Amino acid sequence: MTVLTAPAGDRASGAGVLLALSLALAAAPPWCATAFAAALGEPPSAPAAGRYQVTVHGDQPLFSQTPEVLIEGTTDAPVGATVEVTLVRDLPGAPATPPGAAAGALAPQTTTVREGGRFSLAWPAPLAAGSYEVRVMVTFSAAGGGGGGSGSASQPLVIQLPGRFPRRPLLAVPEVYAPPAVPAAGDFQEFTDRWRVVLPPYELNVKGRPLDPYHQNRWKGDLPIHGQDLFLDLTAVSDTLLEARTLPTPSGASARRPGSIHFFGDRGQLFATETLAVSADLFRGDTAFRPIDWRVKASVVGNANYLQVAENGIVNPDVRNGTRRTNGWMTLQELFGERKLADLSASYDFVSLRAGIQPFASDFRGFIFTDTNLGARLFGNYQANRDQFNLAFFERLEKDTNSGLNTFKWRRQTVAIANFYRQDFLVPGYTVEPSLVYFHDQASFEFDKNGFLARPDPVGSAMPHAVHALYAGWAGLGHFGRWNVDHAFYFAAGSDSLNPIAGPDPRGGSRDRVDVRAGMAALEVSIDRDWWRPKLAIFYASGDGHPTGRTARGFDAIFDEPAFAGGGFSFWNRMGIKLAGAGVALVNRGSLLPDLRSSKEEGQPNFVNPGLQLASAAVDLDLTPQLRAVATANFLRFDRTEVLELLLFQSPIRKTIGWDLSLGMRYRPLLNNNIALLAGVAALLPGAGFKDIYEGHGALFALFTDLTLTF
Repeated sequence: MTVLTAPAGDRASGAGVLLALSLALAAAPPWCATAFAAALGEPPSAPAAGRYQVTVHGDQPLFSQTPEVLIEGTTDAPVGATVEVTLVRDLPGAPATPPGAAAGALAPQTTTVREGGRFSLAWPAPLAAGSYEVRVMVTFSAAGGGGGGSGSASQPLVIQLPGRFPRRPLLAVPEVYAPPAVPAAGDFQEFTDRWRVVLPPYELNVKGRPLDPYHQNRWKGDLPIHGQDLFLDLTAVSDTLLEARTLPTPSGASARRPGSIHFFGDRGQLFATETLAVSADLFRGDTAFRPIDWRVKASVVGNANYLQVAENGIVNPDVRNGTRRTNGWMTLQELFGERKLADLSASYDFVSLRAGIQPFASDFRGFIFTDTNLGARLFGNYQANRDQFNLAFFERLEKDTNSGLNTFKWRRQTVAIANFYRQDFLVPGYTVEPSLVYFHDQASFEFDKNGFLARPDPVGSAMPHAVHALYAGWAGLGHFGRWNVDHAFYFAAGSDSLNPIAGPDPRGGSRDRVDVRAGMAALEVSIDRDWWRPKLAIFYASGDGHPTGRTARGFDAIFDEPAFAGGGFSFWNRMGIKLAGAGVALVNRGSLLPDLRSSKEEGQPNFVNPGLQLASAAVDLDLTPQLRAVATANFLRFDRTEVLELLLFQSPIRKTIGWDLSLGMRYRPLLNNNIALLAGVAALLPGAGFKDIYEGHGALFALFTDLTLTF
């Protein structure tokens, strides 16, 4: 045995060196002690028999994205010890089994322990994707039967072979030990912008086509036409309406049938109209991701219409024009520009300005003003779109008599609107809308396209007069729990310089003006019950009980289009019924109000009218995803009848108008709006008041179909 000595002066430092070597040897693995003893010239001693420590993959689960697997580990067994590696396939539902008898075990492979106590084994065959258990057994037997030992360890192994777009990983791999992913060559492609990212074949199996508006299409605003944020949306619409109806029709002095002695003649009518619209909408923005920066839209609309009646003097005051009328009109129905003025918050709240011929509705159901006309609108939202506001000003254009489209002539009528929408008001799901609407119609004189006097109303004191009014309204739409609630309340105040029905001051004074004080209320309550929705509704518009007084109490709107109590399926709302011999309508087409004005499009609001009381029961039926049916029953009464008695020189006139029964269907075969077919049948069963006006007229009927094709 070799003995190392040190000089006396260095004994202290030598002792420190020996102490450090002792601690190092104590902490080192056994093979270090063996090597150190050999360096000192001592023969190695055989390791003592016992259990070895084995660690696989740093005591962490193994994960591989390739079928070739390398298994590594460490042990305190001596160099040359045998390492046996077994892989056991994890079979779902299989019971646990002991080593050596495990179900799904692959043939074991062997290797040996290298210097440093390390071992590694490259599994010789590719492995299928799935879960495995790696079992490692280390054994050592000393020469001559001396000491020996063994040890074992196991770790889970996951083989995940990724596809081009993996749907769900089998194991969420911690970043600390997951190997770097090697992407396939086709996984990355360069695109000009995010709109043209092509989805993999298993997600996108229909390619867009120029004439296909439903799938991705450059001309429908799905892709930018220039750069990354300039879009163009082209739309074409064909609307074909065919309507057969019966309406009270006076025969006049030149009756169609010679020898006719009755005031009312044949009431059958046929109406057909075709409307074609082409629009282009150019805008800069990110489509639905945020409000647009600017926008320009134009729509050209053409209409051809045909009317056939059974009596003379209906299509034209000149009875020589017969009983048929064919007419057409083309116009620039929309033309406006829009610009975002400012962003108000990080939630894309904004304020924008739109100017030109544009559509606008003053409330949810179109009770006061719904039109496409010339004006300017400042609008925006706030509090992450919870609040919305509009400030709109319109200087209206005249309407074409038979098509209802805009003309290029000034109407001399001003409308100003301010409204505010608050979502989740008081309770979640309920939106409230207060509004103010100002209206001023200047005195004018106008004949319509068919030769009838439109302004002033051809009744009573038919002199040009000015009308102005201010509407204050409170509307709401939403639900309280399962109950859906829709309501609107309006009060109108203003004046009419010379109302034709009220006429000049009957007391001989100089106060020909009448003051407007009128109100309206509407309420609808419904509940959703699976595929059907029952609804109950009431509607009230005040009537004037003193038609020659200086206060006009009959409610009238500016240009209404109410979607209420059956809407366009209702006979009373849809047909328009003329008041025979008076030159005005009892109710105009597309309105609920019996306002006694010459026409909704070209006449002036008339606040001396009988008013209306309506009670409605209806049910909406979603029969299939493509087919919806609406059945409605309305009971109608005049609020006051004094104005009718004055106008017709007839007394008494009772209040009951009658029952309005309708059934409408909406069919969308493609589950979108590219093809929509509306069909409806309606009947008005006259009550006592209606019979008083129209000499006991029987039931009136209407049948219509409306096909809309949209590209």
